[in-house]
Amino acid sequence: MFKKILIANRGEIALRIQRACREMGVKSVVVYSEADRDAKYVKLADEAVCIGPAPAAQSYLNMPAIIATAEVTDAEAIHPGYGFLSENADFAERVERSGFTFIGPTPEAIRIMGDKVAAKQAMIKSGVPCVPGSEGALPDDPKEAIRAARALGYPVIIKAAGGGGGRGMRVVHTEAALVSAVQMTRAEAGAAFGNPAVYMEKFLQNPRHIEIQVLADTHKNAVWLGERDCSMQRRHQKIIEEAPAPGIARRVIERIGERCVAACKKIAYRGAGTFEFLYEDGEFFFIEMNTRVQVEHPVTEWVTGIDIVQMQIRIAAGEKLPFAQRAIACRGHAIECRINAEDPFKFTPSPGKVTMWHPPGGPGVRVDSHAYTNYVVPPNYDSMIGKIIVHGDTRDQALARMRTALSETVVEGIQTNIPLHRELMVDAKFIEGGTSIHYLEGWLDQHKR
Repeated sequence: MFKKILIANRGEIALRIQRACREMGVKSVVVYSEADRDAKYVKLADEAVCIGPAPAAQSYLNMPAIIATAEVTDAEAIHPGYGFLSENADFAERVERSGFTFIGPTPEAIRIMGDKVAAKQAMIKSGVPCVPGSEGALPDDPKEAIRAARALGYPVIIKAAGGGGGRGMRVVHTEAALVSAVQMTRAEAGAAFGNPAVYMEKFLQNPRHIEIQVLADTHKNAVWLGERDCSMQRRHQKIIEEAPAPGIARRVIERIGERCVAACKKIAYRGAGTFEFLYEDGEFFFIEMNTRVQVEHPVTEWVTGIDIVQMQIRIAAGEKLPFAQRAIACRGHAIECRINAEDPFKFTPSPGKVTMWHPPGGPGVRVDSHAYTNYVVPPNYDSMIGKIIVHGDTRDQALARMRTALSETVVEGIQTNIPLHRELMVDAKFIEGGTSIHYLEGWLDQHKR
């Protein structure tokens, strides 16, 4: 096991990794920007090093500064968390070339799964069902794009091969709009991701977003840890996640989980990862794989009892998975609400000083957050300041616990999206379960403030 790990991230995930390290008896080094000097995890770290000013490009995305910090602090491994450099194959390569262990997949696996065209081709070869679409990236010839769209039938969606996180995609409903949509998406993809390649898929009208959590070691073992429903999202950004997914037959879930495990073995995957699917009319369609820990990993931890972050560290240290697939059982139901510093209905960011922070407690309640009273939320980063996660024996009990937890939560000095969560937890359609990825945006249109 490592003696010291550098955490190359910030916010609640930095604190989450730090806690996992402490529990395992591993020392942690935290890097931070000048904007995060007073963060909780900076104060709690065994060592903390400022690596630059507030802009992420000069701090959390500064590869030489992060690797130099690992060198001067004698860290042995680097955990990238999520976001920032977590899915950057060049960073993973530089980390390992510098003599450190990257707590994540191999650079090769990150590259394959980071390119959506290559990922889709790898999944087809592994028997994982994919959304019908173009074979590879669209060629420059507009006639080829028109031919592909006619074969699929409208509407179609144009996606950036190097995209992710809901960016770099455009829905097209008519042939007249197709060519310009392809050109615009291609230009945006080149500017945003440094990769102008785009591809086309059939646009599913009313799907759910279901994901499968996997773990794979370096000894050819892989398992899946159940599924999560992440369909409550706005502009492709998730705000509520739950496990298991309500209303999907276990045999259907098991079949797709087994295929994900087979795919992990085929591409020699290492560490934690998530296969993301659209689910419609009883069928799963692969959309992408996230080669890192997910924001929503706590709901899977609740129902399986498995510490995913600790497993990432153990796998990186060369340990075998300590359990076989037959030993993994999902118990009860878990729900997570992402707490963002923003207007709850207009979604404008609300950075500033938190004058009161009172998180909830009680049976089956977990709060992952780096916030505290008098903490200043900087304007430089993502607006998420924490997550409230609950667990119950049933989904109804989990919903009741989340309502109670949200009613107990007090955040003053800034705006948060807690009022939105409180309303959604009493929404009849959400209580029923199985809403599509478009449900929340329709709900917001009907409840305009």
